[in-house]
Amino acid sequence: MKRSVKIFIALIVLIVVARLLLPYFVLRYVNKTLADLGDYTGHVEDIDIALLRGAYQINNLVIRKVNGKVKEPFVSIPKSDLSVEWRALFKGRLVGEVECYKPELNFAFSENEATSQTGEGADWTKVVKDLLPIQINRFALFDGRIDLKNLVTNPGSDLSLQKVNGELKNIRNVDEKPGSLPSPVWLTGDVPGYGGTMRFSANTYLLKDIPDFNYDLQFNDLQLVKLNELARHYANVDFEGGTMSVFSEMAMNDRKLNGYLKPLTKDMTIFRLKEPGEKRTIGRFFTELLAEGGSEVLENQKRDQVATRVPLTGTIDDIKTPVWPTIFGVLRNAYVSAFEKKFDNDITFTDAFKSFKESVKEKRAERKAERKQKRAARKAERQRRRAERKAANDKK
Repeated sequence: MKRSVKIFIALIVLIVVARLLLPYFVLRYVNKTLADLGDYTGHVEDIDIALLRGAYQINNLVIRKVNGKVKEPFVSIPKSDLSVEWRALFKGRLVGEVECYKPELNFAFSENEATSQTGEGADWTKVVKDLLPIQINRFALFDGRIDLKNLVTNPGSDLSLQKVNGELKNIRNVDEKPGSLPSPVWLTGDVPGYGGTMRFSANTYLLKDIPDFNYDLQFNDLQLVKLNELARHYANVDFEGGTMSVFSEMAMNDRKLNGYLKPLTKDMTIFRLKEPGEKRTIGRFFTELLAEGGSEVLENQKRDQVATRVPLTGTIDDIKTPVWPTIFGVLRNAYVSAFEKKFDNDITFTDAFKSFKESVKEKRAERKAERKQKRAARKAERQRRRAERKAANDKK
């Protein structure tokens, strides 16, 4: 056998062996990367390599909170595909994309750290960079599920989004100039627990502990009877029928935010003379009667709609909802001009950015006033000491 043939066969054998061993080494690398994520830890069951596509598939990825008491894992993804974009490669750019199929995210909100699971305590952008150490141009998910437990804590109220599809672009190719939102994202899903659907779209700047964003969020045709647990707790009433849609725009820059919520009810019914299957207290009977009368007074008769706009301002830690603009919004909808079932398109990222700059100016002014006050106090103290020394000298 010729030497060249032997070399060729040896290369083929080497490639085959490398192909067989590569998934093992990649699996070890991925599990090592996921083992220590700060407050979280992860594990992958299997890796499949697709050399011709320049990709690898991660099977059964699970991430759990360390020392957490939440039963469900924070992330569970049966199948993920991480690959190189060949079209970009032909243009001389090495970028990749990530696709996740049937992913599940489980958030839990609680003041108790052990029963809270929000993703804080881990650098998720670093995880993605380590698993695919090239520029990431696209992240997509298909047929996912997002559970939010205790979103409203008193009473406990959960929100589940199902059949979730979404896409996030330009994750790593960011412009770090102030006021820049280079990463667009959209998300859609069903809200089976309340009936209705959800649609979310935003432009974001992700490479921060708390990302900057400018979003549009809408929930359509939520069934009011599904909200009765909250209605009983906060208003001592039951809804008997009707739907609600919610529109919201929000912009946030460095934890400073500006936006609104616009709830609109349709065909809302609160009071019925007889409610079969339920023993209603006298207090609730009259509360629901008064609420029904109030809703009739505040309803836009032409559209059978009660609505308002709730301004949201402040910081992520202290969100303010002014009362009077909310009340005037109800009256405006009823007697002046009905709110439209759409976005108002009057919130921009510039609003939050200006608010942030105003906050910086306020802090500077506060620090300046504090320094001035301290200087005055030190001056008064020096004058007092001089007066005491002078008085002591005069006695001598």
